[in-house]
Amino acid sequence: MPNAIVRNIPNAITSCNLFSGCIACYMAFHSNYELALLFIVTGAVFDFFDGMSARLLRVSSPIGKELDSLADDVTFGLAPAAIAFSLFKEMHYPDFLLPMAGMLPYAAFLIAVFSALRLAKFNLDERQTSSFIGMPTPANALFWGSLVVGGHEFLVSTHFNAIYLLVLVIVMSLLLVAELPMFSLKFKDLSWGHNKVRYIFLIASIPLLVVFRLSGFAAVIVWYILLSLLTYKKNNK
Repeated sequence: MPNAIVRNIPNAITSCNLFSGCIACYMAFHSNYELALLFIVTGAVFDFFDGMSARLLRVSSPIGKELDSLADDVTFGLAPAAIAFSLFKEMHYPDFLLPMAGMLPYAAFLIAVFSALRLAKFNLDERQTSSFIGMPTPANALFWGSLVVGGHEFLVSTHFNAIYLLVLVIVMSLLLVAELPMFSLKFKDLSWGHNKVRYIFLIASIPLLVVFRLSGFAAVIVWYILLSLLTYKKNNK
């Protein structure tokens, strides 16, 4: 039977994810988007290894599951919400929207709320063992971080305004809880037949990253959503 230290290794790694998420939130609220994105990615790395370590060490606990969801909602829910909140504070408001300029930024916290709903749903939904129903919270966080870091100059220009950002917040929040099957990037083998969608996704993602650079990760997430939609429609025919 694993000793107390071994049993708590996955929880310690999860706590590092939570710690990274707290720093990401702080950086986002201070409009330091680059460091916010860096700590979101750092949290994602810890999130990957906590589950792996639990499987390798053959240790799991109810508290670990609860802690993981809490950490994920901070790193992949509250942190991107804080990024959107700070962006609302910087961006252009049309004249008719100026009276709401002080309140509208708080709509960004819908991202955190729907991320919590997504995580709760994932914990209870037995259909999501090899794929996802709704957009994974790390993908949503990566979308917001890379979009704002890579496209900040455009987002705060007069070519973009708070209405567009509000619509984007609502759409991305709803995608978190949508009954839309989305493929996982986990490979059970390397065959083309079993992984055609994954290979198409990865191959097409390369030029997006080359062309759009940092904001290319946001483009990749959009491509992931579109390919999931196309795959879902094809499978339903």
